[in-house]
Amino acid sequence: MIDLQIEEFKATDENKAMVLLVDDQAMIGEAVRRGLASETNIDFHFCADPHQAIEQAVRLKPTVILQDLVMPGLDGLTLVRDYRNHPATKDIPIIVLSTKEDPLVKSAAFSAGANDYLVKLPDTIELVARIRYHSRSYQTLLQRDEAYRALRVSQQQLLDTNLVLQRLMNSDGLTGLSNRRHFDEYLELEWRRGLRDQTQLSLLMIDVDYFKSFNDSFGHLDGDEALRRVADAIRDSCSRSTDLPARYGGEEFALVLPNTSPGGARLVAEKLRQTIIALKIPHISPSEGSHLTVSIGLSTQVPQAGTHCRQLISAADKGLYQAKHNGRNQVGISD
Repeated sequence: MIDLQIEEFKATDENKAMVLLVDDQAMIGEAVRRGLASETNIDFHFCADPHQAIEQAVRLKPTVILQDLVMPGLDGLTLVRDYRNHPATKDIPIIVLSTKEDPLVKSAAFSAGANDYLVKLPDTIELVARIRYHSRSYQTLLQRDEAYRALRVSQQQLLDTNLVLQRLMNSDGLTGLSNRRHFDEYLELEWRRGLRDQTQLSLLMIDVDYFKSFNDSFGHLDGDEALRRVADAIRDSCSRSTDLPARYGGEEFALVLPNTSPGGARLVAEKLRQTIIALKIPHISPSEGSHLTVSIGLSTQVPQAGTHCRQLISAADKGLYQAKHNGRNQVGISD
């Protein structure tokens, strides 16, 4: 029962009309106050100084403004325009109160931004009806805007969540580089782009030398940390947003370099190889006192009709085999 009463109170309070009358004549303010006094859910406020009207409207947040047109020191139409130019009052309904039914004055009032026009003092029944109508319309507008803002926030949160999920789906859990699935998709995409534009596409296949021996000697935890450091070096070697570093599998990595010549790819590969040597990760292979190194296979092709990106992978693998066969810690280039 108590909860029901609370909900009823909330519903009543939400529908309350907050009226601000701006008029330099106190007798008009008192007359309107008496006319609204017996009405439920209508709060009445009076402002006799038009220069303070904007400030009071911002503070009180009325749902309807009753605005006199003729006041000393400030034209009522100017004040209507000021309401419309202020971000806190630009949408509040304004009922203009005039001393006469003049079509030209009425037209000017609506042009300035008024929502309604009454000759003062209006009949109480009519005044209350118009106050309630404009107040409900304004509250509906506020609720719609709030719902729209909440929807936009919800959509942005959903978009952010989807982006996070997409990154997780595309990322290798250990190194944070792209995973094999994303690598395959990206390489095929760049292969098609190269086929369309007839541009060169380079691929580096990178393998950590003697990694099984490293795991056997230092343990899998140190092995994982070594792979993370190698992955960071590969990521840092990317100078363009289109370069894609990926973990191909195990201790093998790949680096896709779109629109890159053999010479440019060779520079990237040599710099990366030297960077990993400079990490000075201790290793016992090929001999005591060694440091972790990588072997790199490189291939560059211009995609042709009837070909597939698997050919680029195969060629880079051949370059990697050459680097391994010739003693490791070097770059092998496939013809």
